[in-house]
Amino acid sequence: MTVLTSRQILDRLIGFPTVSRDSNLDLVDWLEDYLSGHGVRCGRHWNEDRRKAALIAHAGPWTGGAVVLSGHSDVVPVDGQAWTSDPWTLTERDGRLYGRGTCDMKGFVALAVWAVVEAQRRGVARPVQLALSHDEEVGCTGAPPMIQTLRRTFPAGKIALIGEPSRMKVITGHKGGAGFLVHVKGYEVHSSLLPEGVSAIMEGARLIGWLNDRNAAIQAAPRLPVGARFHPPFTTLHVGRIEGGTAHNITAAECRFAVEIRCVPDDDLEGHARAFRDEALRLDAALKARRPAAGVDLERVFDVPALRPEGDGAAEALACALTGENGTGVVAYGTEAGQFQDAGYSAVVCGPGDIAQAHQADEYLEIAEFQAGQRFMERLLERLG
Repeated sequence: MTVLTSRQILDRLIGFPTVSRDSNLDLVDWLEDYLSGHGVRCGRHWNEDRRKAALIAHAGPWTGGAVVLSGHSDVVPVDGQAWTSDPWTLTERDGRLYGRGTCDMKGFVALAVWAVVEAQRRGVARPVQLALSHDEEVGCTGAPPMIQTLRRTFPAGKIALIGEPSRMKVITGHKGGAGFLVHVKGYEVHSSLLPEGVSAIMEGARLIGWLNDRNAAIQAAPRLPVGARFHPPFTTLHVGRIEGGTAHNITAAECRFAVEIRCVPDDDLEGHARAFRDEALRLDAALKARRPAAGVDLERVFDVPALRPEGDGAAEALACALTGENGTGVVAYGTEAGQFQDAGYSAVVCGPGDIAQAHQADEYLEIAEFQAGQRFMERLLERLG
């Protein structure tokens, strides 16, 4: 089978429209065929309806201590975005590679696939593994079962390099997160009879007010040592979208909104989530006392553990050696790195591209960044060999 360059692999990957709401199996099928064709051992973890799969692979000796190259196959939609080129065709212009996922994060995935095949061809002394998840963009829900399958199927790895865009800087910490879908149920009456009804919107606003008060208390408190390194240097609770109501003169029967908690590593994510849930339960009881059909339903939709700085961890040492960086940083966005860390890996984030380009129209990856990622992988292979 022909050996492809990382650029050729990226060209193929961009051609698969693996939006999170859709299947990723065309991409996984192609990648598995390509890797297997070069002697790389592959496996899958299927989701419940078998419309998606995580792809795992192992190259090199059948021993432990592998370096895991971790990425995700899914991308965000292009609906409503004004692209100047086809988002599903890799397009080069002005020193940039345009296409959905070039930055987040098929650029790194292409480099990782190239490295895994090269590791197998060269016969490295220390193994390298690929972990390609699905559903990262909808809450990092695909990684935990994939990691379990990876550890059950292949010899245990030691280091996980998560290639989210960091401009090839070594990131040793990121915030954790939790998300809730909130459904407030009211009771409709004409607004002139307001006390006889329950306005789901006005009652939902009580919960949003509670979130605002919580934010104010957090920001007024002394900074936590690790949290102080972040921007912003504290945990935040946020509502980005709300909907509900029928008309201006009817008490709203429905109100729905989503709550996002982004928590610094040394704060208590579960404590904040529990406090919000308790407040919702108090409101639920109060509304049911007025109208039994009213109330509050909560659905917890994602949990993303923070990446905690390890302090001279194995992943940090390796990534710094490969990049030539002496310093490390932290970021406010979440990745699957904390999930690998919780599973026992030493983990860092390091990948080509700028997070500011992620999810944007005309998403791009600078060719210089892609080339830096190529050098990173070549140095990794030298160390493994």
